Amino acid sequence: MRVAIVHYWLVSMRGGEKVVEALCDMYPEADIFTLVYDERRVSEKIRRHRVIPSFLQKIPGARRHYQSLLPLMPFALESLDVSGYDLIISSESGPAKGITPGPQATHVCYCHSPMRYVWDHYHFYRANAGLPTRLLMPWIAPALRAWDVTTAARVDAFVANSRHVADRIGKYYRRRAIVLNPPVNVDEFAPATELGDYYLVAGQLVGYKRVDLAVRAFTRMDRKLVVIGEGPEMAALKRLAGPNVSFLGRAPFAQLKDMLARCRALVFPGTEDFGIVPVEAMASGRPVIAHASGGVLDSIVPDQTGLLFNEQSEAGLIEAVHRFEAMEGRFRPEDIRRHAQQFSDAHFKQRMQQIIEEEMARRKPAPVSLSGAVRKQPSLRPRVARVKLPDSHLRNGA
Repeated sequence: MRVAIVHYWLVSMRGGEKVVEALCDMYPEADIFTLVYDERRVSEKIRRHRVIPSFLQKIPGARRHYQSLLPLMPFALESLDVSGYDLIISSESGPAKGITPGPQATHVCYCHSPMRYVWDHYHFYRANAGLPTRLLMPWIAPALRAWDVTTAARVDAFVANSRHVADRIGKYYRRRAIVLNPPVNVDEFAPATELGDYYLVAGQLVGYKRVDLAVRAFTRMDRKLVVIGEGPEMAALKRLAGPNVSFLGRAPFAQLKDMLARCRALVFPGTEDFGIVPVEAMASGRPVIAHASGGVLDSIVPDQTGLLFNEQSEAGLIEAVHRFEAMEGRFRPEDIRRHAQQFSDAHFKQRMQQIIEEEMARRKPAPVSLSGAVRKQPSLRPRVARVKLPDSHLRNGA
């Protein structure tokens, strides 16, 4: 069986690329197709596979400015020849499912999110883009949405990384999706013996993650907040921060592990498709204070592994922190870590394999039995009705 893995772009190692790594473990002989590929910035596990980039790879600067090539992405995806493969697994977010499979191939799409910048985050991305992009998006987005919906018909089975994403697949594509949360390397994290006196925010510093709410709220409360991550919002966030808020930038993995294990709680104020960092915090035995939206509704057990707040505002977060501190002693690190084990890499691979095998079996044509007596085939000659005319017709010369 020839297997193709299709991923939107391979230029970093984040949550989507961790899914690709799991698929590589499941199918070590698979070929990988992608829009743009930077082998220096992906793992050895991915580099061991044959990686085929699209024609966008030949455009100068594409590896760094690939997102500006969005109008060309449908053409680039459809130029990738996957016609000789029996199984195609697309890792969709940016896009990837738009390849053209052969008629006998099984296409399973693991969807991290429908394209945010043309669907539910369209107005956010446009408002924060440069002037040329703001002017072009109203002309480009309708065509991209139409193409995105059309290519959903090329998928045999959708797998969503959370119920939040499954709902969006149903809304935009009118397709049902099986929910399977993404793999998290929970065994790489462990509780610490001693805790610090700080709260933690970790992740990319972009607007929709609402790190600004955490910075404002903790500046008002005068409690220690540590921010790990980098991104375009860094300068603006530093201007909002009081002396009790510190920024570490992009931290090495060892430092991130240590900070997760010793924080009082992870603060997660944005809305994510799933949210891997909250699971990593729980694998470290630490509770999570999160806005009650998106993928955290799949991962956090309220008042057991974390605390959810409804109002996405400074006041809502401040109230949640006060509520957390009133019940902080009730959170047991060993119970929180045990809960995180269900998001393990092994669980993802086992369930994904089951989904793929069931879909391939469903699409397999039923065998045609040639045994038994040969039945006489009906004649293909048309039957002609014989009509006996009355004698009167014959006498009248009819």
